[in-house]
Amino acid sequence: MDKNVVWVNEQKIERTIQALEKNNMKGYLVKNKEELLEKIQELVKEDSLVGCGGSMTLFETGVIDFLRSGKYKFLDRYEANLTQEDLKEMYRKTFCADAYFTSTNAITENGELYNVDGNGNRIAAMLYGPDKVIVITGVNKIVKNVEEAINRNKEICAPANAKRIGTNTPCKTTGQCMDCNSPDRICCEYTLIKRQRMADRIHVIFINENFGY
Repeated sequence: MDKNVVWVNEQKIERTIQALEKNNMKGYLVKNKEELLEKIQELVKEDSLVGCGGSMTLFETGVIDFLRSGKYKFLDRYEANLTQEDLKEMYRKTFCADAYFTSTNAITENGELYNVDGNGNRIAAMLYGPDKVIVITGVNKIVKNVEEAINRNKEICAPANAKRIGTNTPCKTTGQCMDCNSPDRICCEYTLIKRQRMADRIHVIFINENFGY
């Protein structure tokens, strides 16, 4: 990435971090994946019970592999051969976790987290339950305001995830939201976290690169 673009992105990230702080959430900028893992170890004690939401960012940044390393008691939703009942039980256990790892569909420069779910387990854990929520995000997720966040989900997040999962939805074909009524629709629950009542619960770690959808 061009050094001047890197600088512009850094300023955007710093503005967003300042906004998060005003909203009682923590923000951090790390330079690379190695610094990301160091920051995680600062925030989450070894042997803690941790869970995660569905996220390409967590795979691309190496966080999933790190959580599987044995340092933590990991509720691994991606473990092979899990049944629907297994997943349901795991999602419920996640509410008692010490830390919950996820990314976000979008984050505004006003320090707001915008997310859309199919089942709601991810956004439910972000809202309540785990003692800490660790949000990992690339600079590509930052938008100006809620309107841009909504458009980002319609134009990027939803179609890309539908294509990845193979859902029987119009966006998988058209590449854009059609506000469908498909039984496979993955955009069912919409949330906007504007502020945290509990200080030191939500931590957003930024990397100045593009990750996930």
